[in-house]
Amino acid sequence: MNKLRVGIIGAGKIFAGSHAPAWVSSPHVEIVAICDTHLPNGEEQANKLSVSRVYRDYKDMLEQETLDVVGVSTPNIYHSEVSIAALERGLHVFCEKPDAVSPEEAQKMADAAKRSGKVLMVMRNNRFTPQAKFLKRYIESGAMGEIYTGRTGWIRRRGIPGRGGWFTTKAMSGGGPLIDLGVHMIDVAIWMMGNPRPIAVSGSAYTKFADAKVQISADSRFGTTQEGGIFDVEDLATGFIRFDNGASLQIEFSWASNVEDDLKFMELRGTKAGCSLKNSDLKLITEIEGVLCDLSPRFGGSEIRPHASNIHHFIACVLGEEEPINTPESGVDMIRILKAIYESAESGREVRLDEHQ
Repeated sequence: MNKLRVGIIGAGKIFAGSHAPAWVSSPHVEIVAICDTHLPNGEEQANKLSVSRVYRDYKDMLEQETLDVVGVSTPNIYHSEVSIAALERGLHVFCEKPDAVSPEEAQKMADAAKRSGKVLMVMRNNRFTPQAKFLKRYIESGAMGEIYTGRTGWIRRRGIPGRGGWFTTKAMSGGGPLIDLGVHMIDVAIWMMGNPRPIAVSGSAYTKFADAKVQISADSRFGTTQEGGIFDVEDLATGFIRFDNGASLQIEFSWASNVEDDLKFMELRGTKAGCSLKNSDLKLITEIEGVLCDLSPRFGGSEIRPHASNIHHFIACVLGEEEPINTPESGVDMIRILKAIYESAESGREVRLDEHQ
């Protein structure tokens, strides 16, 4: 079988560190062209990956190359524009999160995918960790009963990515840690809860560390710092989501705050059992034979990173071997939640999502 011909649009750090190893580890694809508006990025990655054709303008690449798939890893503001352009040319698209910077743009992406009949998938790599895959199976077995509430978040002590660059410029990113990190953990939590429909949110957002100089989190390496650049996004957001089945979810996301340690977490509470996921440490909290028990599943090391598992799943969907684990429509719902939280933080009031249909 001929390999799928892949064109890459956006060759920055997220591509180099996470997407590139995933694409090249698949025997079913071949990267044939790379595009980046900062040509040295494209040339550097092309040299590393033995790709002969490099473009500065993605429109030129789409026009001149014979492609099957486009991988999008640009700044957030361009996700919808680039994805839609590729879909309209009849190409499958894998895009870095977030889906888009507004629900309207996310909906345009979903509509373009439906018209084209091609696969559009946005990165949800946290669904592909060994812990998440096991926990999903455990929940679907009925072992946790009805999941009625939970809390999730991703907090950093000092981990602002690319301060002054596009990450901290709202016009480019759409927001701070809520849209950057929230997409990951809110998605996983709602997925674990059985995808109930969100009906209302309330939230708060703060910007307190725009001038902080100390950066200790490894995640601060993403993006390129620009001294004197823009910082008009939040560095911490908290919130509360209510669902149509009565369930609820507390959320907290920060790039910088005075906490003891960086922590990515999810706690879910069910009628039969609960769970606690702190970074990669999963515990099941339950009762066995009248005794309260905390169980610690043990996972062997996986040679495939979650990013690669997600992209390999996308490739299998393109080949018709698997059904997509997430859809463009679920992406629209995600961005609707994030926008409503920002609106609530600004207005100081709860926002009804059923009024934003």
